[in-house]
Amino acid sequence: MNAYDVIVVGAGNAAFCAAHAATERGARVVVLERAPFVENGGNSRFTAGAIRFAYDGVDDLRTVMPDLGEEEIARTDFGTYTQDQFFDDMFRVTHYRSDPMLCEMLVRRSFDTMKWMQSKGIRFQPIYGRQAFQVGGRFKFWGGLTVEAWGGGPGLIDAHTEIARRNGVEIRYGCRATELLRDGDRVTGVRVKQDGGYEDLTAASVVLASGGFQSDPEMRTRYLGPGWELAKVRGTRFNTGDGITMARAIGAAAYGNWSGCHAVGWDFNASEFGDLAVGDGFQKHSYPFGVMVNAEGKRFVDEGADFRNYTYAKYGRVILEQPGNFAWQIFDQKTLHLLRDEYRIKQVTKVTGNTLDALAAKLEGVDAAAFLEEIESYNRAVRNDIPFNPNVKDGRRTEGLAVNKSNWAQAIDEGPFDAYQVGCGITFTFGGLRIDETGRVLDTDLAPIDGLFAAGELVGGIFYFNYPGGTGLMAGSVFGRLAGDSAGRRESK
Repeated sequence: MNAYDVIVVGAGNAAFCAAHAATERGARVVVLERAPFVENGGNSRFTAGAIRFAYDGVDDLRTVMPDLGEEEIARTDFGTYTQDQFFDDMFRVTHYRSDPMLCEMLVRRSFDTMKWMQSKGIRFQPIYGRQAFQVGGRFKFWGGLTVEAWGGGPGLIDAHTEIARRNGVEIRYGCRATELLRDGDRVTGVRVKQDGGYEDLTAASVVLASGGFQSDPEMRTRYLGPGWELAKVRGTRFNTGDGITMARAIGAAAYGNWSGCHAVGWDFNASEFGDLAVGDGFQKHSYPFGVMVNAEGKRFVDEGADFRNYTYAKYGRVILEQPGNFAWQIFDQKTLHLLRDEYRIKQVTKVTGNTLDALAAKLEGVDAAAFLEEIESYNRAVRNDIPFNPNVKDGRRTEGLAVNKSNWAQAIDEGPFDAYQVGCGITFTFGGLRIDETGRVLDTDLAPIDGLFAAGELVGGIFYFNYPGGTGLMAGSVFGRLAGDSAGRRESK
């Protein structure tokens, strides 16, 4: 029997933010990582590291990125991303269902949390490669997403780990929490499985930050629906809903969009789970500058409905629903220079044709004749009189089609042509546990469970149907800090 002040279950961004905050309160903290060391970090290690927060201009950005130089500032239009814009994006993409209290905390605390993380030693940098285009000699950021962690997800987790160890946090790898321990109605610790044996760890508080249930095909199918067992998992294989299951077993309330998830266009031949050697490279998110067709050769979604930041997390579901669970993204020479870096990796399902007829013959599983007819109809419908501008929703659209494209429409007519096959890659699930304003887990009577806190992807009620890009890491940071601080405060009293 080992006694701690705070036990944190999980070792991703949210978990480490909880550990840092708890140590600030003087708590003795242990972090339990189910994965072995070589796969540590949960979903956070698999991310590209983009993080969304409200800022009023370049001075705010310099606060969280003190390495930002004058030359970078001179050649970049960073713009602003106000709290009002953040709120608008959150409520718009979640169809106004995001829990008002949780959303308020997320947005209002985002900038302060970034400053806190920077003060801890987490480094950030501008996302030039994926979120900015050069126009008139200056880079311009778009879509409210400007900053990423130094070194992406792996860099973020490595920095968190170093900070935690420096502050005396114990980290156990290959240690799976299997059950919450209780004394009456109070949580007193966790039972863990490690090295083939079981052990009870006690603590004044437990913080659950072990992710959603996206890596469990049975839970995916039960809650998301038929067909979801066929999706690929973008991240860690260890997020099988353990934290949610343990909490539910002692009466925790379920909350949020249990049939919803973050799911994207993902290379069709990617591995079953995330590959750390590839990282986020299997994603294919430049579809706003091309078209997507299904096995019937038909377009099935408005590729230019919005910036990819606001559509990519829901289009994975749409792709999964297509015949054969796949789609092909098509680009011509006019837009190849706009494609994100992930299109240039070696592990990619790609075909090229000098002509559209040659390309059609190479699109595996696609009705070639229907595809050629679809592209011809699409090309005729493009409003060529409207200027193309990748930095704004330019209104360059199609007219008269069953599925029109709202922005960035250009004829697919300049060969050679490139096509990329994508399936569905699930990132994390939206349903989870219900927490209050202090990060405490609530029971089915909506009363706090004494000693139990939660943060990260297993918290429900924040995202519904969709999600603004980069908000997952921000939510993990805000609510991880909150849960850890509350757990540490509780212990110190």
